This record gives sequence, C-alpha cells and structure tokens, in this order.
Amino acid sequence: MLHECIIFAQIGICLILMIFSFLTDSMSNRRKFSLFFMAMSAIALLVSDKLADDFNGDTSTFGIITTHISKFMEYGSFLIIIYLFGHYLKDLFMVEGKLDDIPKRLKISDFIIFVAIFFLILAQPTELYYSFNEINLYHRSKFNILSYIFPIFALSIQLSVIINYRRKLRKRLLLPLLLFTIMPIATAILHFFVTELSLTSISIVAMIVLLYCFSILDTNQLAKIAHKKEVDFLIEKQENIQLMVNQTTYALVEAIDAKDKYTNGHSRRVAEYSVMIAQKLGKTEEECEEIRLIALLHDVGKIGIADAIINKAGKLTDEEFEIIKTHPSVGGEILSKIKISPNLAIGAKWHHERYDGKGYPDKLKGEEIPEIARIIAVADSYDAMASKRSYRDALPQYKIRSEFENGIGTQFDPNFAKIMIDIIDDDKYYRLREN
Repeated sequence: MLHECIIFAQIGICLILMIFSFLTDSMSNRRKFSLFFMAMSAIALLVSDKLADDFNGDTSTFGIITTHISKFMEYGSFLIIIYLFGHYLKDLFMVEGKLDDIPKRLKISDFIIFVAIFFLILAQPTELYYSFNEINLYHRSKFNILSYIFPIFALSIQLSVIINYRRKLRKRLLLPLLLFTIMPIATAILHFFVTELSLTSISIVAMIVLLYCFSILDTNQLAKIAHKKEVDFLIEKQENIQLMVNQTTYALVEAIDAKDKYTNGHSRRVAEYSVMIAQKLGKTEEECEEIRLIALLHDVGKIGIADAIINKAGKLTDEEFEIIKTHPSVGGEILSKIKISPNLAIGAKWHHERYDGKGYPDKLKGEEIPEIARIIAVADSYDAMASKRSYRDALPQYKIRSEFENGIGTQFDPNFAKIMIDIIDDDKYYRLREN
C-alpha cells in the first residue's frame, strides 16, 4: 500500500512538473522540452514498474501482454531519460557555458544509449536481459548486467563532462547535475544486487524535480541580477543626466554673473541663502537641492538685457528699468523649454513678485506666488542689500534686518522673512555677504 502511494504521488509530481515545464518562460526551449519529456518518461517508468509488478504471475492474455510491454517500457524509459538529460546538458553548456561546440563525450553518450536501445529491442525475442516462465513470472537472464552497464556507462560519461566543465557553470546548477548522474548510478547498482528493491524510478523522479527546481532558482537569480543591473544602469543614467544639468547650470550661472561686473557670485549666494531658508523650513535634502538649482538660474533672463544697461554706473532711467523688469519673463520663457526639470522656470519668472501683489511680472499675491519663488525672493533681496552696487556699498547688517522687519507681509512672505531675520541674528560676524 505504501509503495503504491509513493508511486501515485510521484506520478502526480511528474504531471505537475510537465505543466510547469511547459509554462516556464525563463528557460531555453530546448531545456524546457527536455525537462517536459523527462517528466513524461518518468511517468512511463513509474506506470510500467507498477503494472509489471501488479501483473507479474498473471497468466491471462491481458496479464502476459501487460507484463511484457511494461518491462520493455521500464527498461526503455530509463534510457530515454538519460538521453534527454544529455540534450539538457548540451544546451546548458552551449548557452550558459558558452562552449563553441558540443563536447564529443556527450555525443558518445548518445551513441551508447542508441546501442542500449538496440540491445533492448534485441532482448525481446532472444530473452537476453530477462524472461518469463510458464506462469508469467519475471526472471533476469545471465546477460541482464548489460542492461545496467549501458546506462551506467552513459551516465558516467555525462558525469565526466559535468566535472570537466564545472567552471563553466554556476555553482547553483552544479549540484543537481552531479546528483542527477550519481544517484541513478548508485540506485541502479543497488537494484542489480537487490531485485526486490526498485529505487531507480524513485531516484530518477527525485532528480528531475531537483533539476527543475534548481533551474528555476538559477533563472530567478539571473533575473534578479539582470534587474539590478538594469536599475543600476537607470540610476547611473539619471545621475549622469543630473550631472550634465548641474554642469550646464553652473556654466550658465558663470555666464550670467560675468555679464554683470557688480554682481559677480550673486547667483551662487542666492542659491546658498535659499537652501539655508529651506533647511530651516525642514525641507528634505532632495528638495533643498532642487531649490539650489532653481535659485542658481533665477537671473538667467539677464542674458537678454544689454550690457550697457546692466553695467550702468549710475541710476537707471525709467525706460531702462522697464527693460530690466523684463528679465523674469525672459528667464521663465528660456527655462520653460527644459522639460526634464519643469520647476526650473519658477524662480526665474516670479522671484520679483511681492507678497502684497505689487511685484512683477504678473503681480501675483500671497500664496499665489509659488513657495520656491517666495524663498528665492527673500534670498535675492538679502544678497542685493548685502552686496556692493554701482550706486552704493553693501548695507550694514542692522539696516538689512530692519528692511526685512518692515517688509514682512508686504514685500516678503512673513514666514520666510522671519526665518531670514533669524539667520541674520545667527550671523553675528556678518559673514553672509559679498566677499
């Protein structure tokens, strides 16, 4: 009863394995079909073993035919499984091992299996391997050892190829391949000496299942590695893009600041002060870096302003000031073309808006002004006051502080202006200024 339960359980396992092998996309078709037909041959081996045992000694016509066919299938299925395993190895070494040609020993193994099948067919009329007596009982013949020598020899050759080319394979695949050849050899030898014990079919099924499981684990690991490489590639690509954006930004900033001899370094300082305000607000490192980049480019629109106006030593005329006031719109238009970073235009376009709605170019008011633009407006005004201009020197620190107190809720966002005042109070030696 226990023996029957084991056989039916193994048949069920093989059927499931056939389905999984057919549906698996992670293996090459040759290996997939090799496993599929190995599982099918294992079922034939198990069924044949069971029928041969059940009808052994049955003298009815059906019993005689069944035992003869079952014994033939039992011997033949074992040989077919070995042959299919050889095909599995060929594909594995060619694809995974990247060999230029199929190892000759695997071809020799195939030849031995063909010879073994020929002798098996020859054994039917000649009773070379086994015979049945008058009451249909199975008996081994004196040359039965040949039926073991051929498959053991073929498996030994396959084993020698696995060992010889082991460095071509991943360690995860090496173990099931070694077991697939060693276990059937051991059980076949044991079965030759202990007729009543049939472990060959059990070991074959176990090895096919093991081979499939390890193959799936290996391909899953390869998929993980491939996915990681793809993710790493995308991360590297993104980092390179960000690096290119940063380098382009700094080059552009140098061009902007070099255009105005009175405000050299202005964009970098505004970016630094903007990040300080953002950090006080509890912004993340990523958000602070975005604000830094946007603040660096806040004056990009000045590229379109004539040098004579930007570098004028005296006070600007009303007409000249109107031209200067166009630089936020020009900057916003330039940066809006950069689709990869849509927020870049925010600082350039609206850093001259006022909290009370009296700024330019769009006269936005309060929360209508994007938060980043309100931060940059505070940082920009601070640096303008803390830097030397053509018409004046840098303002004293107390004067700048007073200007921010007076501008709370009118020129500046109250929250950001108060943060700037705190930064001024912390800067006891007035280091935050044009050097």
